[in-house]
Amino acid sequence: MIFTLISRIVNGAKEGVKAGLEGVSDIGGSIVGIVKNTTVTTLKETGEFVGKGIEASASIVKGSISGIADIGASVIGTISGIVRGTVTGVMEGGGKKDEAVRGAIAQAIQDAKELGLDVGEAATEAVKGSVHALKEVGDDTVEATKQAVSAAIEAAENIGGETVETVKSALENSIEGAKEVVEATQKKE
Repeated sequence: MIFTLISRIVNGAKEGVKAGLEGVSDIGGSIVGIVKNTTVTTLKETGEFVGKGIEASASIVKGSISGIADIGASVIGTISGIVRGTVTGVMEGGGKKDEAVRGAIAQAIQDAKELGLDVGEAATEAVKGSVHALKEVGDDTVEATKQAVSAAIEAAENIGGETVETVKSALENSIEGAKEVVEATQKKE
């Protein structure tokens, strides 16, 4: 049952993104709204699944990235918009903010790793998208950054290997306030 729902969400997001981008020349400018609308629609159709925010947001990101790859657009160039649209759409659809952030960021990093893309750049773009989404709903920038960076580090740790250092380094060099979060996680270790 749960696998069927996840598969429906992934495929719904993939097809929604592909259909939404058909004939669009400015993919980067359009992706946030398309993913957000696809997320809201998909979650309405699978309403009982909204409570599983991590899986829901991860599935939306996975499907969206797959749709972007299918049309031949830059995956890295759209990750920020995909994560932003996913987090906003999951929260609008009744999902929990922290689960939406963790699931979306983790899946973006995992997909980048699987596709052989730069996981550091993917993590940076995912964090930017998440922070932007959280700011849109009134969250404080510092707290939004802390939550998103922590989610990216956790995702990298789950992947393991050199991904952890690649992600930490990329975030420290690209995201204001990330260095403090990375240092705080290292003190806990």
